[in-house]
Amino acid sequence: MEKESLNIDPQELDKFEALAHKWWDADSEFKSLHDINPIRLNYIDEKAALKGKSVLDVGCGGGILSESMVKQGAKVKGIDISETALSVASLHASQFNIDIEYEKITAEDLSKKITNNFDVLTCLELLEHVPTPELTIKACSKLVKPGGDIFFSTISRNLKSFLFAIVGAEYFLKLLPKGTHNFEKFIRPSELYGWCDAVDLKILDITGMSYNPLTKVYSLGTDVSVNYLVHCKKKS
Repeated sequence: MEKESLNIDPQELDKFEALAHKWWDADSEFKSLHDINPIRLNYIDEKAALKGKSVLDVGCGGGILSESMVKQGAKVKGIDISETALSVASLHASQFNIDIEYEKITAEDLSKKITNNFDVLTCLELLEHVPTPELTIKACSKLVKPGGDIFFSTISRNLKSFLFAIVGAEYFLKLLPKGTHNFEKFIRPSELYGWCDAVDLKILDITGMSYNPLTKVYSLGTDVSVNYLVHCKKKS
């Protein structure tokens, strides 16, 4: 088996497998995903005009983003390595007659089977959970058509992100389960930029995502010191 196929952290997988049955419970440990989905969807749709596009959602989990992109008129395929999460995603989609193709596979392995295939690719909240994120980025580049759009979201690595994303979000505000994130796996924008540039991805925009604990509202803005979204284009 090639190295790309091994870009999985079993401990990370186990954490999400254990919670997968709660994926569509908006008051569960996945509440923050439900809360941020509308603003991230709007960002993606504004940049890539989803209607009529073929989209690959890498690390789709229970399908929150995947389903919302279908509702915007996209044809979506979701991939993940959590069998439990994919079962939840498939069941939820079938209950609401939402047409989505789901597959248990990594982006790395899928890119060995197909290339230059999708108009748009989303890879949100995944890079900080894999052992070698640059391999995932390389695979994502292969999967998208020349001129296609790719969106990454992750967390920067600095003192502020440790205080906000781990101490604040997991222990103080309890927005996420304890142990969700590993500070050492956080990714500085400069690192992400370098990995994208190495695989012919041109970064067009970077925007931050912040949480106001008083209003309990998420918003996008210029502060990229903690959570951030990146919009890339694959060079033609």
